[in-house]
Amino acid sequence: MQHIPMSRGRRGFTMIELLVALVLLGIVSAAVYRVLVNNQRLYMAQTQRIDLSQNIRAAGSILPAEFRELDASEGDITAMTATSISIRAMRWLGFACNLPVLGGALTSVSVVVRGGAPGQPLFFGSRAPDNSKDGVLIYYDGNQNSRLDDFWQAGTITASPNGQNCDDGTNGQRLLLNLTPMVLGPNVAGAIPLGAPVRGWEPVNYQLYRPAGDTSWYVGFQPAGAAGPQPLIGPVLTNGLTFQYYDINGNVTAVRAQVARIDITVRARTAAAVRAGGQAAAATMVDSVVTSVALRNNRRF
Repeated sequence: MQHIPMSRGRRGFTMIELLVALVLLGIVSAAVYRVLVNNQRLYMAQTQRIDLSQNIRAAGSILPAEFRELDASEGDITAMTATSISIRAMRWLGFACNLPVLGGALTSVSVVVRGGAPGQPLFFGSRAPDNSKDGVLIYYDGNQNSRLDDFWQAGTITASPNGQNCDDGTNGQRLLLNLTPMVLGPNVAGAIPLGAPVRGWEPVNYQLYRPAGDTSWYVGFQPAGAAGPQPLIGPVLTNGLTFQYYDINGNVTAVRAQVARIDITVRARTAAAVRAGGQAAAATMVDSVVTSVALRNNRRF
């Protein structure tokens, strides 16, 4: 029987070589896994920090922009507490392009606001008028030879706006307004002049609230007609929204008509706990912003 010797070139791995290879593979795999885990933690932490910064920026821009339009002496603040405020929020601005008929009843006063044709601006603001919830403030000149009776006259829109030409023949939108009784000047023809600004507002509420079934708190926004507030900024801390109200002398006040300045404090947090770095324990990050807003027609400021 012929003996065929085994080829040395086909020699296999020894057990020791396999064990060494497995150990090296385990070390490399553990290092790669640690890098991946650290990258994932870093990504999550950065995402949480970005969301937190965006919440803070939103708080520092949305609320002050709304409050700068308020004039407390004319009733723009309808309710206020340390954690909520109800206001007449300005939504659009137009200009009367006809001469409203005055001198008689203050109901169904016809005001035509310039614009409305395709390609032409109708109103300046975030949206067009909505007669179901909007109120208006229209500039009232009264006696044109005196400045003592100039003010913003309040009214409500009683019918849906419809197209009607301005006095000069250009396109416009007709608003039927019920005006509240005039107390600062005579109800005479020309008291609301041609070109008078018309400001449209809707009642809204900002408040600190927690939705049903949620463990987090938010800064909520509730427009007119909404069933309840919706999250606007958050999550925030349990004391995540506070308002402080001051009069023209810088004193704290609880009288709505005397508010000249509002200080807004928002304390936001991350939605999830993040690690500050290394082996530190995961914790919720917190940041805050304080904004001081002077209200419209505040002579002191």
